[in-house]
Amino acid sequence: MSSMTMIFTTAHNTPLYSDSWTPNSSGAYAGTCIFLIILAMLLRLLFAAKAVCEQRWLIAAQARRYVVVRGRATEAGRIDQDPDAKTGSLITANGVEENVKVVAAKSGSVVPFRLSVDVPRACLTTIIAGISYLLMLAVMTMNVGYFLSVLAGVFAGELAVGRYAQIDEHLH
Repeated sequence: MSSMTMIFTTAHNTPLYSDSWTPNSSGAYAGTCIFLIILAMLLRLLFAAKAVCEQRWLIAAQARRYVVVRGRATEAGRIDQDPDAKTGSLITANGVEENVKVVAAKSGSVVPFRLSVDVPRACLTTIIAGISYLLMLAVMTMNVGYFLSVLAGVFAGELAVGRYAQIDEHLH
């Protein structure tokens, strides 16, 4: 069994992901740390992008709940046919009346499967998991520079796009 360092180290020649990615100079070490910062920022960007997509998908799903009802007389139509009614536009509590019926979803119901939504969601989640595991492996090297680079990237990414991400039980 190979020995794994169980203490933090400051060595500049700690391999990252493979033996071929072993920094052999301070510049290469700095480049590796910058890569980890960018990777962690990308992770936060993907979290925010997923939250924005989820919000858009939800709005689109709710918009699909408006159903045109054939043969249903509107308030505007009834007023037009009433000889005693005055002319004018009709604005109801729901806005300008149209020939639609709002079909409300049951609270807590699951949105139906849609290929155009669930495939991109699965792809985003898979990419997020992959980047998360790569960052975890970088931290598990127990290299202080790699660890602080991941934290700096998470901080910078959250500072840049964190307001777009909603609280999610999968965010760590």
